[in-house]
Amino acid sequence: MRTKHTNHRRSGLAATAALAVATLGLGLATPAAQATTTAAAPDIPVANVKAHLTQLQQIANANGGNRAHGRAGYKASLDYVKGKLDAAGYTTSVQQFTSSGATGYNLIADWPGGDTSQTVMTGAHLDSVTGGPGINDNGSGTAGVLETALAVSRAQLKPDKHLRFGWFGAEELGLVGSKYYVNSLSTADRGKISAYLNFDMIGSPNPGYFVYDDDPALEKVFKDYFATLSIPTEIETEGDGRSDHAPFKNAGIRVGGLFSGADYTKTSAQAQKWGGTAGRAFDACYHSSCDTSANIDDTALDHNSDAIAYALWQLSTGTTTPPTGDTYENTTDVTIPDSPGAAVTSSVSVTGRTGNAPAALKVGVNIVHTYSGDLVVDLIGPSGKAYRLHNSSSDSTPNINTTYTVNASTETANGTWKLKVQDKGPQDTGYINSWKLTF
Repeated sequence: MRTKHTNHRRSGLAATAALAVATLGLGLATPAAQATTTAAAPDIPVANVKAHLTQLQQIANANGGNRAHGRAGYKASLDYVKGKLDAAGYTTSVQQFTSSGATGYNLIADWPGGDTSQTVMTGAHLDSVTGGPGINDNGSGTAGVLETALAVSRAQLKPDKHLRFGWFGAEELGLVGSKYYVNSLSTADRGKISAYLNFDMIGSPNPGYFVYDDDPALEKVFKDYFATLSIPTEIETEGDGRSDHAPFKNAGIRVGGLFSGADYTKTSAQAQKWGGTAGRAFDACYHSSCDTSANIDDTALDHNSDAIAYALWQLSTGTTTPPTGDTYENTTDVTIPDSPGAAVTSSVSVTGRTGNAPAALKVGVNIVHTYSGDLVVDLIGPSGKAYRLHNSSSDSTPNINTTYTVNASTETANGTWKLKVQDKGPQDTGYINSWKLTF
């Protein structure tokens, strides 16, 4: 992360979205509901992420103790990352720019395939300050993004959206590399980037768990992930405008990301919920020579790296075009009691329509739960008829974030529709986050 000024403000091979047909049980004569599901993101091995950090530390040691813009350590860092990506099947390009009288470099890597008009880009800054090796700032983000990119290759992911990764130079001098990259794009090409995810400092030694709030939908993806780990998050404010997401946001591109804290002080309340030491900076070695490979919290690095993969799999696979039509939504959280608790419902009132519901009613369901196989989910029409959307099973993956298609043509469109959810298994918990009907 660049220098602060006074005024700042789980596992499993990936696959393309699969079409699953869920038939109604319990003897109810109901049309089948079909669902588009997303393969689970892989676990990112923290040992692999730390191995990249070891390499970056060794590069700094061999090049005057830093990996800063215009120094040999920066170019060696870029060559290391590029070599890994080239070997993994990426198409890489190096973009040159000039800053402070020295040549700088951005590294861009594209994974083959996917809809290039809907590109999900993930990035981090690669440079350190001149005063240290920059292993947390920002070797941690660099390594987490790199290992996620390599996980895409290992899984031979075939996402619906195009995947692009970027490592930017001269961030510490004022976001120079990322500004150059964004400014080099045509208006049309900027419009093809559906989201940019930024990761700057994700392994702070006295960590917090901060989520960018620049875009509500992207914020929600990360919050949903940490909810599965029962880790509370806070909105990220320390780094507002101070990292490489800013040029993307200023160009009208949706941005999101994670941050584990820099030189702000951890409060007692934060230490109570996250552990660590109150009254001490999240990273006491921020922009210092002690920001070495010893200046990393492995647990934070692990969780945040896994969160990168989770977000990437969620955002790049599955249906790329949302259902069109009139939408009725309930976004109020409803807690789902653990088994043997009763079923809970969330209601949507539909008014102003004529005739019956369509034969292809879209039911978007977003449930945060630590074990999706525990859940039975039904849509209840205004007539009281139940349409089974999701049956309990042995599926251990967390969460349900799916759009189902239901033949509801026998139902009157107007009236109260309900989502009914019951937990049929012990121990795991969660809540209805939101759900909607699209006519």
